[in-house]
Order: sequence, then structure tokens, then C-alpha cells
Amino acid sequence: KVDRLSRSLLDFARMMELFDKHAVSFVSVTQQFNTTSSMGRLTLNILLSFAQFEREIISERTRDKMSAARRKGKWIGGQPILGYDVDRQGGKLVVNEEEAAQVKAIYQLYLEHQAMIPVVEELGRRGWHAKRWTTQKGKDRGGKPFNKGSLFRLLTNVTYTGKVAFKGTIYDGEHDGIVDIDLWQRVQDTLRRNGRTGGKAVRNKYGALLKGILYCAPCGTGMIHTYTNKNGRLYRYYVCLNAQQRGWSSCPSKSLNAQEIENAVDKHIRGIGSNETIIAATAAKVREESEKRLAELKKERQSHERVLKRLHTRVQKLMSESFSVASDQKLAIDQLADLQDQIGSLDQRMTAIREEVISIQNEAVDEGDLAKALTAFAPVWESLSPREQTRIVRLLVERVGYDGRDGKVTVTFRSPGIKALCSEAAVRDVEGTA
Repeated sequence: KVDRLSRSLLDFARMMELFDKHAVSFVSVTQQFNTTSSMGRLTLNILLSFAQFEREIISERTRDKMSAARRKGKWIGGQPILGYDVDRQGGKLVVNEEEAAQVKAIYQLYLEHQAMIPVVEELGRRGWHAKRWTTQKGKDRGGKPFNKGSLFRLLTNVTYTGKVAFKGTIYDGEHDGIVDIDLWQRVQDTLRRNGRTGGKAVRNKYGALLKGILYCAPCGTGMIHTYTNKNGRLYRYYVCLNAQQRGWSSCPSKSLNAQEIENAVDKHIRGIGSNETIIAATAAKVREESEKRLAELKKERQSHERVLKRLHTRVQKLMSESFSVASDQKLAIDQLADLQDQIGSLDQRMTAIREEVISIQNEAVDEGDLAKALTAFAPVWESLSPREQTRIVRLLVERVGYDGRDGKVTVTFRSPGIKALCSEAAVRDVEGTA
């Protein structure tokens, strides 16, 4: 029938034009018309119009059905994502506990490193890869190492919070979330602040030290960097976004001199080595994170041990069987090779886990060493370039709050950042001694 050839009137018109150029007529055996007469061409156009109408109706119904399914929080298919398996019976997302632990760790790693590349490198060291799955035809798919693109998609996927997105709208999903909404939102804020490549934070034109981390304490919104030129001189300011958009009467903080607030934060940073409260809190936080990481590694090691046991059992079973048909023997050899590859990969990861455990245990935080490293940092700060100072601020500081009512400035430090800074200082000491 004609609608099997095309359901687009425009496409068919072009096809008929091509036929006419070559003096070819179109005749339907099962439908009583042909294009040699004007009536036949009219009949053909009417049939095609109805065929196109039917196609558009089907498309609309399909879109409506998908939209309704999304609004109900259903998974409507697509490539599986790390942390979930797809239930073949109901088509729902089911949490894969082993992969879910990896997803949570990846989100924490990004908050710790504040950049894509270090996280990608760490995932490579751990032997973690993107989702691997098997199609209904038995073909393996996925399992590639992470890169910046795949990591960015994982970090921005709202599915991990137990929700689904459709055409820019977020709906509650039927599946269980893996990442709590607070952690997910902190990662989104960090991604926006750093930019996808992590470069915007250190390439701001006028050296705004607090760009992206300064917030207005009374209303909780960010304070943006701006400037004005008067008589050839540049004046820089930080302005409350709420006051800028809703009027100056809406917020007591309004605006403040950029150099003054940056000097205040500069003083905080240079004084962290003499602040016993910060040193004690940092040491406690680092110990807490080390214990948490050791617990994660222990859980991962136990999981791998169970998998290795199953793999070795399958290897022994295959090797003990006898095969009379050559094709069966070849299949068994292929399966053995695949099992050995999996065992080798897991053995490498187990070695990496042991090395990381030893490293964490050997890097016990001593408050005296911490104070020494932070005190030695103060004179170095003055010699850093603006770009390097910006990098250090984002490494050390999670948030700066300014209250225009009393001029109070609060600086929230990042314990992992202080630890990383001390590690850099230790490396410099070793290099200087050598």
C-alpha cells in the first residue's frame, strides 16, 4: 500500500517529481489508482494526507504517553546509569548497592577536589568505570573509563536524587535516590562556580578573589563582583544580587568595597596557623574523613572478595568440565579468558585498596605539624600571584559571609582543603631539603 512507502506528503511529492522527470508512473496493485490520470493523482494525494495525519496522531500520542509517564516518575528507557539496574520485568530502576557506593564516593570526591581532572585521575587509580550492562541480545555495552564529559553527566544527573526530569521540569521518581538532595545541590553550586572546565574561577578579568564564594548573610544570596571607572581609575565592588534585582531597600548589605572585604579574608587566611580552634577542628575533621574512607575501603574490599570467590568457583567449574564438541570447548575458553580478565582487574583494585589503606594509616594528622605547616604558609601568601591566590582561596575557603548590618565577616574553611595545602607544603619542604 502507498502508506507503506511514505507517510509524509512532502516526501512523496518529491518522489513523484523524481518519477515524472524519468517518465515513470506509480501504480498501486492493491489500491485502485495510478498516476497516469488526474483522478489517480488526486486520490493518491488524499490517501497520503490521511497517512500523514495518522503518523502525526501516533507521534502525539507517543509524546503524551512519555510525558505522562515522566510526570508519574516512571523510567521510560534509555542507557542505564551507574548505580542502578533496570528491572527487566517492570522496567523500573533498582539500586545496585555496590555501584551506588561508588556514586556517593564520586560526589564526595568532587567536593573534596573542586575540579574534574583530579577526580577523573582518582577514579582511574581506583579502577572505576562507567556503567557496564548487557543488552537483550547478549552484547556487552559501556564500561569505559571516566572522562570529563561522562563525569560531568554523572554529577549533574538529577535521577540520583530519586527524581526524573522531562523538558526542564523535575518530577518525583518511582525509584529510590542514591544521593541526598543537599549533597547533590552542593555539587551543582560548585560546578556553577567553577564552570564546567574549572577555569572561570581563576580567569576573572579584574582578579575578584571572592568571586563565587561571597554571600550576603542577611538574605543568603550571592554577592556578585562589579566595577566602575571614574576619572580613569577602577573601583571594584561586591553587590548583593537580591538588592540589585529587587531594590536597595530589600537588603541591608547592599554593596561593599571589594578591596576591603578581600583584605579581611586575606587576614583570616594568613592567620589560620595561629588559630588553635581552626587547627583542632581541621585535625578532627581530617581524622573523621580518614575513618570514613577506611570504612568505605573495607566495605569495598569485602564486596570484591565475595565477587572474586564467585569468579574463582566458576573458573574451577569450567576447568573441571569435559567438552566433546569443538564449539563448546571454544566457548569455554572464551569464558575462561573473560573470567581471568575480571579476576585480574579486581586483583589490581584490591592491591590499590591495600596501598590506600596503608597510606591513610601512615598519614595520621598531628596538630603540631598542622600548625607548623599553616604558620609557614603566611609569608608565602604575599609572594603568590593573583591567579595562585585565587586557587588557594577556593582550596581553603568554602564560603564567606558578609552582614551589612554590623559589618561582620565570617569565613568557613574547608578542612580537606587545609589538609591538601599542608600536603603541598610538606612536598615543598622535602624538595627544598633535597
